[in-house]
Amino acid sequence: MRLKAGIGAATFTVLAVLTAAGSSEAAGPPPANFKENPRTCQNTGSFESWLDKFKAEARKDGISARTVGRVLDGMTLDQGVIARDRKQGFFAQGFVSFQKRLATPNRVASSKRKISANKAAFERAEKEFGVPAEVITGFWALESDFGAGMGNLPVLRSLATLAYDCRRGEMFREELKAALKIIDRGDLEPAEMIGSWAGELGQTQFLPTRYFEYAIDYDGDKHPNLFRSDADIIGSTANYMKHLGWRAGEPWIEEVTLSGELPWKEADLAVKHPRSQWVKWGVKARNRAALPADAMPASLLLPMGRNGPAFLAYENFGVYLQWNQSLNYATTAAYLATRVAGAPEMAIGNGNVVELSGDETKELQRLLVARGFDVGNIDGLAGAKTRTAVKEMQIKYKLPADSFPTPELLAILRRGGGA
Repeated sequence: MRLKAGIGAATFTVLAVLTAAGSSEAAGPPPANFKENPRTCQNTGSFESWLDKFKAEARKDGISARTVGRVLDGMTLDQGVIARDRKQGFFAQGFVSFQKRLATPNRVASSKRKISANKAAFERAEKEFGVPAEVITGFWALESDFGAGMGNLPVLRSLATLAYDCRRGEMFREELKAALKIIDRGDLEPAEMIGSWAGELGQTQFLPTRYFEYAIDYDGDKHPNLFRSDADIIGSTANYMKHLGWRAGEPWIEEVTLSGELPWKEADLAVKHPRSQWVKWGVKARNRAALPADAMPASLLLPMGRNGPAFLAYENFGVYLQWNQSLNYATTAAYLATRVAGAPEMAIGNGNVVELSGDETKELQRLLVARGFDVGNIDGLAGAKTRTAVKEMQIKYKLPADSFPTPELLAILRRGGGA
């Protein structure tokens, strides 16, 4: 995964769609041999045979013969893209390390400059879609550093490779079709589609399906272009976020401090309480001022457990998780937006956080599966399913139920934990 600029390709770490081979009439991926992790599947059919079937499928879906021919005739497989897709591990980092690498002071400053340079477009987007400039630039900065890190690979070749590959072929078959439709519509030329190995387009790294449906012309030239037009990027990003459910005039995330012991099992994105209840439990603003004791619903988010940073996550935080289901990414993007809006640099809690390694997290996941839990893929990433299982085990063994995987819980499960 590229790290020197944005992290657009990371979007797909958590958007994987695990599929079997398609029917004999469709250009489905070659048969997959899944083991513990779908990244171990093996392609068994030829790319050329798959491509011939896909061309027929694209034509049946209404894509012009001219576009199908000029894009796919002579297309070749890129084994490097498959290798990169199988090796993604960036999100295995803990949240504090992750955000330090991404929510940098330079990105805060660059975001403020971008807002100043495009004041009218940002104001228009907030008026029409309700999305603040800081929120848009938070994604823009992380995805490509405002265009500096879009990638340098031919996107159409990457999409064709991923559409053929067994791991996520069904998902990327639709993405490749959408890219062809963008060309058919006259918005982009094939040669313009240079970017991420993961097939994303433009400075906010839209999947082609997202680009086709939500990219809008905001500069008046009748064609949305998310590679070169700041106005189109601003309007399209706001349009997409509104579609995801953005609530105008409401916060998204707020760093808080905790005083004393909380009922830790309530610290869960699936649990919402009025802000007044969090106030009763001793949750305060970052500067230790009192929060409004009102009815606004919020969840207490502890990305590294009770000893790490703490946030109140509001309804709009759900939009971040729809943009990218990685809790690390979503929290970092939301936090970066607050920094652009003037929030202070994040505290790290009391500093008594001991993280499991990737291998230890895999072991924990195996032990949880052995106890009947569904943790998703055993991949060393403590996603939502793993955290839910951890919480249940913490409650069972009378540990603070903050959903954070700890060496203490791993040791109990290794010993059998009475199970």
